[in-house]
Amino acid sequence: MNQVPRVVATAKRDSVRTHLLDLIEQSGPGTALPAERDLAGRLGVSRPTVRAAIEDLTRLGLLVRHQGRGTFTSPRKITQELAGNSASAFGVPPAEGDWTSRVLTFRIAPAGAPRAARLKLSPADPVLRVVRLRLVDDEPMAIERMDLPAHLVEGLEAQDMESGNFYRLLRERFGVTVSDAVQSIEPTVTNPDQADLLDIPVYAPVLLIERTTRDTEGAIVEFVRSIYRGDRYRIISKLSFDSTSG
Repeated sequence: MNQVPRVVATAKRDSVRTHLLDLIEQSGPGTALPAERDLAGRLGVSRPTVRAAIEDLTRLGLLVRHQGRGTFTSPRKITQELAGNSASAFGVPPAEGDWTSRVLTFRIAPAGAPRAARLKLSPADPVLRVVRLRLVDDEPMAIERMDLPAHLVEGLEAQDMESGNFYRLLRERFGVTVSDAVQSIEPTVTNPDQADLLDIPVYAPVLLIERTTRDTEGAIVEFVRSIYRGDRYRIISKLSFDSTSG
């Protein structure tokens, strides 16, 4: 007898989940859901039952809750193709959407041992450190920390890093043409500072991307360490197979 109320509650929550999944499928990304009170009245269930179903779908990444604004279907993921050749990798925009940046740090300091090793410089050589919050359609998408040999970009200013294509800027203003890069991608989670900047929970999944870029003469142009939102950013790649593939 004690099992019956729990079974009924579970059945009601499953019914609400099914209704919400239908709404998600029929709605576009970022669509506001009806208020919990309205959903409860429409479906003949309690508000806690509606709230539990919404929390289930939020954990799955299908819904997003904004304090004081309501619940929305998840926005579309920003997609970037992982190109296998340098021409494609540097010749296309980083990903779809309108990308801008807010510069958080812009300063020159001696490289020091770790950065000197990465950039193949002397520890006393000046390095420009730029930290940017990358935005797509005005929404935080990534935190990018960039180290550049200062002598390559004399005259570069913070506002130059707020929009536009950085590699094109290097080529057209400073005569530096990038040629190739080594890039690694691995999963991690946000710390409190990163979560605050990206407007996502602490310990939310993110992609850690590190890139070392060289110019046409083989000199290192930059070392970049970026944190991209795992809930909004997707990387795709094209694979080719032949008779030796297994």
